[in-house]
Parts: sequence; structure tokens; C-alpha cells
Amino acid sequence: MLYHLHEINRALLNPWVTWSGAAAHALSAPDNWLSKMPGVDRIAAGYELFYRLGKDYEKPAFGITSVNAHGREAAVIEERVIELPFCHLLHFKRASDDPAALRQLRDDPTVLVVAPLSGHHSTLLRDTVRTLLRDHDVYITDWVDARMVPQDKGAFGMDDYVAYVRRFITHLGAAELHVMSVCQPTVPVLGAVSLMAAAGETTPLTLTMMGGPIDARKHPTQVNDLATTKPFSWFETNVVFDVPPNYPGKGRRVYPGFLQHAGFVAMNPSRHFTAHWDYYQDLLRGDLDDAAAHRRFYDEYNAVLDLPAEFYLDTIRLVFQEFSLPRGTWMVAGERVAPEAITGSALLTIEGELDDISGLGQTKAAHDLCSGIPAENHSHLEVKGAGHYGIFSGRRWREIVYPDVRDFIRRFHKG
Repeated sequence: MLYHLHEINRALLNPWVTWSGAAAHALSAPDNWLSKMPGVDRIAAGYELFYRLGKDYEKPAFGITSVNAHGREAAVIEERVIELPFCHLLHFKRASDDPAALRQLRDDPTVLVVAPLSGHHSTLLRDTVRTLLRDHDVYITDWVDARMVPQDKGAFGMDDYVAYVRRFITHLGAAELHVMSVCQPTVPVLGAVSLMAAAGETTPLTLTMMGGPIDARKHPTQVNDLATTKPFSWFETNVVFDVPPNYPGKGRRVYPGFLQHAGFVAMNPSRHFTAHWDYYQDLLRGDLDDAAAHRRFYDEYNAVLDLPAEFYLDTIRLVFQEFSLPRGTWMVAGERVAPEAITGSALLTIEGELDDISGLGQTKAAHDLCSGIPAENHSHLEVKGAGHYGIFSGRRWREIVYPDVRDFIRRFHKG
């Protein structure tokens, strides 16, 4: 009943939260004479903070409408290529009126970015996509909030995730495709490509794996510790709940987004407390730029989705408790996942020195598993001073990581 109680509490608080947002806006409006009264700025800032802490955060938009590619501005059109119950395949189509520029855009490598299904929406990779669009034709997996998927669409487990990735790769054409997986999907992506190789199918030209738990036994983090110190039954009974009746997926078993968000915050509570206190101070000082930066970050960070219970529990068991991939015991639809079968794909792994979600060595472990790939086609990058998010977003991603990724893809691109 926890999910249902959460919804009741949200419904009860919603009028107060909405009123607080309206009051904050009214009391801080320059043309309102009350905003000039002593102490009103503190009241308005307090209302604004309460509103931000209590409001619902919807899935943000990617909002990428143009990009500078090959020295020219190109329009970007977001389109859905494939729509499946639990995931949509998005294409960021670049367009130009200049025939020469259009030819350059068409010659760029095609990259499939497999976004994590681990709490946040795929828009968390907005900076990743925007940067890649300079030199690549980009597709991304856009996972659907499980509470929005009706029960008659069936269950969704790890096997289904692997099947989705395999279908997307096949649809885009593996012979000319480069695949990038960020965090959680490194495991199912390696599983999908391994199965393709074992079946004699063409595999992608390159695999770029960033900050993922290929072998969670190496340098375990708090995430790993939680999964190994609790029995599997604990997760089944304590973090999986039914979707309330006010959503299309009513009755579906999920790991709720609000619980995941609580877990995210619990990893660095002091950091988040300080960030919100600084936001309050920025409002008092009238520092609109810093206040806007806070809103942008938490609009993304606080927007979470529900995970299908089957997929979440499969991840706990296979990745963090049984270590099935590195031990060679992972079975998908009755077939053993054998990364050693991959021979035609080049492999790049990327890790952050200070990653507190996927520890050092967890992603790099893919190289030992993919023993069939020639030695000269293996590459690894450790990003000094970078945490988990720094390897795919922000200054370090744009200035340190991306140039290596771009050059790696170009090295093996057949275009």
C-alpha cells in the first residue's frame, strides 16, 4: 500500500504546493507593491522553496532544435522511429538547406545511444546527445514510465530489454552502426551483441561502454553493497509495489520512481541540503542566473520513472548478486551469453576516477570477457577527477571524453 499512500499524500499536498508556487510568483513580481515591503522577499523565497520541494516533476523535453555541425548550423528534428510498449526509439534528424552540408551530415557515422533504465528519463543524456550531434547521426532509447504501460502489454524483464536492444540494432543496420551504452545498459547491450555474434549475425562496428556494472565485484560501491547485503526476497517485499488506479498501468508491479529518488538523495544528503539552501539564498540576493541553474538541474534530477518489477529484480539478481555475466552463467531465452563470441566489433570502455555508482574496473572488465576481439581493437579511458555523471555530461564529457569517443568511432567507421 506504500505507493497508494504516497499518491494520497501527494493529492493532499498538491493544493498547498500549487498555492505556494502562485504566492511566490505574486510576491516576487516587480510590479507588485507588496514585493517592496520589508521581509516579503524572505516569504516569497520560502514559498518558492516549498513549491520546488513539493511539486511533481514531469519528464523534461530534450529541447534540441539545432546544432553546429561541420562549422554550419543545422536544424534538428526529433522523431520516433519505433514505438514499443516499454521504449521508443528516437532519432535526432539533422537538416540543412545547403546541399554540401547535407552531404556531410549524411556521411556522418550513425550512433545508437542506449540510455539507462534506472530511474531517470533518457533526457538525462541531453548533453551527451547534443555533443554527439556535431559529428554523428544520433538515435537514443527513450524508456517509458512503467506506470503508464497497461498491464495487458505484458511483463518486461531483462530478457525483454536484451530483445529490444537487439531489435533496435537490427533495424538501424549493424554493419554501419556504432553503439554507446551509458551505465546500466552496458550489461544488456553486451548481452545482445554477444547473442548476435553467437548466432552468426553482423555486430556493430564499435561498442562504447561508459560507467556500467559489467563486473560489479570490482571496487564495489554503495549501490553494490545494498544489493549484496540484502537477500533477494527483501527487494521483492520491500521495494516493489502495485501502481495505483489513477494511472494507465494500474495494478502493474513496479519499483516506484519516488523510492528511487529517495535513494539518489540518500547517497549525498548534505550535498542536496546545501544546494537547496544556496537556492534560497540566491533568491534573496536576486541572483537569477544561479537560481535558474538550480532549477534546470533539479527539473531533470527530480524527474523519475517507475521501473517494471521484473526488470528491476532481474537486475538485482543477475548483475549484483549472481554476477552472471562475468561468471559466464547468464542465460537469455535459453541461450548462454558468450561475449567471447564477439570478433567484429571494436570495444571502448570509459570510467570515471571518482565514480560512486560503478566503481573503477567494473566497466573495464568487458575487455577480458570480449577475448575474441583483436587486441588492437580494445581501448580504455579513465577520466581523472570525474564522477559518474561527469563521463557523459558537463565539461569533462565535452572536452576530455567526447574527443576520444569521436576519434574511436571515426577510426572504425567504414563510411
